[in-house]
Amino acid sequence: MAQLAGSHYTLRLTDHAALVTGAGAGIGEAVAKALAQAGAAVLVNDLNPDRADTVAEAIQASGGRALAWQADVTNRFQAASMIEAGRDAFGKLTILVNAAGVYKTGSMLTLDEWEWERILNVNMTGAFYCTQLLSRVMREEGGGVIVNIASTAGHPDPLPESVGGIGYTASKAGLIGLTRQAARELAPHNIRVNAVCPAHIAGDDAPILPPEQIPLRRHGTPDEVAALVLFLVSDSARFITGQAIHIDGGVSMS
Repeated sequence: MAQLAGSHYTLRLTDHAALVTGAGAGIGEAVAKALAQAGAAVLVNDLNPDRADTVAEAIQASGGRALAWQADVTNRFQAASMIEAGRDAFGKLTILVNAAGVYKTGSMLTLDEWEWERILNVNMTGAFYCTQLLSRVMREEGGGVIVNIASTAGHPDPLPESVGGIGYTASKAGLIGLTRQAARELAPHNIRVNAVCPAHIAGDDAPILPPEQIPLRRHGTPDEVAALVLFLVSDSARFITGQAIHIDGGVSMS
């Protein structure tokens, strides 16, 4: 079969190094392992050092390159130190995946200010710190790719009234806004920024519909979310930026 002129389809990331926040479990872990399998070196961040170590060791055991790093992304100084550690270890960081996040159920009427601030700080402010700090480096080094793990709760499907979660919904909506504005401002520097919006993923903390209420009649998996992230950070997606892509089995189309 003849190859299309100018085509460039690849998911190999051998020349790249990535920072994945919240990589100690769930979607973040799946993303870190997928990036490593595609050839990228991975800085595995988690607030829990044991979980970060476990994921990094699993990547290394399979022949990949990884460094575990415990840091609180809501602390700007810890985020900056983490980025410098990644650059020291791998020479560069060309990919950022902001997967750190927390979820809290409950009514808006009973949510206290501490929980509200904690949710917004982890889900949105931490992503801002990492995006701002690392995009400065990417700008000087010729470009990069950023993917934020948001949620369809941020748009277009707020969580059910019976469950609640206004802090989570607000933070994910804010993260989508952050994604689009960052994409606009960073495009001239060859930095792409997109959001992935999962829902109804097995093992996720957020509410999951029964399979019979999902058009594809099943729950998603963290590996399927990781596959979408892998595509977005690759050269195959080099003309995609500023997008919030749903991965929810078709629920948000109804």
